[in-house]
Amino acid sequence: MVTFQAEDEIAAVTATLGAAFGGAFGVTGTSGPGLALKAEAVGLGVMTELPMVVVNVQRGGPSTGLPTKTEQADLLQGMFGRNGECPLPIIAPSSPADCFDTAIEAFRIATRFMIPVLLLSDGYVANGSDPWLIPDPKDIPSIDLKFAEAVEGETFQPYLRNDDLSRPWAPPGIAGLEHRIGGLEKADVTGNVSYDPDNHQHMIETRAKKVENVTRMIPPIKVSGPDSGELLVVGWGGTFGAITAACDKVRAAGYDVSNIHLRHLNPLPSDLGDVLGRFKKVLIPELNMGQLSMLIRSRYLIDAVGLNKVKGKPFMIAELEEEIYRLLEGKG
Repeated sequence: MVTFQAEDEIAAVTATLGAAFGGAFGVTGTSGPGLALKAEAVGLGVMTELPMVVVNVQRGGPSTGLPTKTEQADLLQGMFGRNGECPLPIIAPSSPADCFDTAIEAFRIATRFMIPVLLLSDGYVANGSDPWLIPDPKDIPSIDLKFAEAVEGETFQPYLRNDDLSRPWAPPGIAGLEHRIGGLEKADVTGNVSYDPDNHQHMIETRAKKVENVTRMIPPIKVSGPDSGELLVVGWGGTFGAITAACDKVRAAGYDVSNIHLRHLNPLPSDLGDVLGRFKKVLIPELNMGQLSMLIRSRYLIDAVGLNKVKGKPFMIAELEEEIYRLLEGKG
């Protein structure tokens, strides 16, 4: 393992992309403004279809903002903060202990689908602590890496895809695997530079479909509480503890309320629409002005209610309880 402090955010992410090109696990970390600086090179990673992980620990913004305080306001930047049609998978840990498993999953996704992955943490998680049993490395399923192999008499096709729509990983310096690399649009299969309009449409749709194929790795949503009913509370990231505690307290008081917590934010789980449709009301608490709420409302056409807080502080359990009771009592 090699670690280093680059001179700036752009150098850090391009070095990470270079490591991925060379056949290594590449990861770079930053906070909100740094993600903006990394955006162009992340887009290059999407175009070249190379696996790397970008960790963004969200903080209060915009600009320098509140650099030591928590917020969840970079979700839309992660979704859309690159030029062109440039989707990538986004996953979010829910606790300090969950960061370990989430980071491993990020690399599983990146290497299986040959794509940059955004690991979207937040200041509350990053500055928190959690009892955690260090696992035996032998109990962690390995990440199977398969590099391309040259076949005598055949021309290497760097954008010939498998069932996941993933292209081959071909590190440089191997005879027979020479291919073009860079940010210009690629011709399907050959990887040559292409300005053909139909090819561009096809490649845009293919890269988007590849992200959607990540749902093959996402397990069914686990609902805490009744599987259907009056109210579902949807959370993500560091709001996990407060939402879970608030819903547990309301259920203990004899009320029916359910909650789910999303690790996968792009693509969203394939069964999310079905789960949302089983409840009369949906509450989405976020430490932003309603970013996940916007995505869910637009995709599933449900009248989700947002509970939004941008004070640099996490939710209090009592704040969530108050809003849950308000919705259950028909006041919202």
